[in-house]
Amino acid sequence: MKIVQTSEAPAAIGPYSQGVVVNNMFYSSGQIPLKANGELVVGDVKDQTDQVLKNVDAVLKEAGASKETVVKTTVFIKDMNDFPLINEVYENYFSTHKPARSCVEVARLPKDVLVEIEVIALIK
Repeated sequence: MKIVQTSEAPAAIGPYSQGVVVNNMFYSSGQIPLKANGELVVGDVKDQTDQVLKNVDAVLKEAGASKETVVKTTVFIKDMNDFPLINEVYENYFSTHKPARSCVEVARLPKDVLVEIEVIALIK
């Protein structure tokens, strides 16, 4: 097992890693809309989703994976009414490659953000 850590994404805000590689699979921790310096993006859900996907990109790269090798995502959102707005940003990120996905509305997310995304990806 290899622990994934990059300064291009925010550090974990608790006792966990940004992700782990086991055999040829990468499992990310949930990424929230913090910039790499730890600053919270306080814009609307589209702004927050954009930052989350930048963080996902950074941990994927550090793990030796890419968005094209993502096999599954889980999207946690504070308000299901934001689903279409999140999809607009998500669809631009996963424009040609469409991994499997779950989306769950939750009561609360860390730092009271609007969206959190975790991924599972293949390492090639």
